[in-house]
Amino acid sequence: MATPNYGYEKRQRELAKKQKKEEKLKAKAARKHEPGEGGPEDHQDDVPEASPEGTPPASASERS
Repeated sequence: MATPNYGYEKRQRELAKKQKKEEKLKAKAARKHEPGEGGPEDHQDDVPEASPEGTPPASASERS
């Protein structure tokens, strides 16, 4: 009976994992460059912006 080649099996798993990781990175980069998809980047209203004078925006407790 033939013995299993564990080295080959491990290499195949590593190659599959590497390929999957590369595909995820490509998909992430594509999403980053495509505006208007409804992702978390579109929700900029939740983040307060700094005022033109360079002072930090007032927190919710300071506004009240």
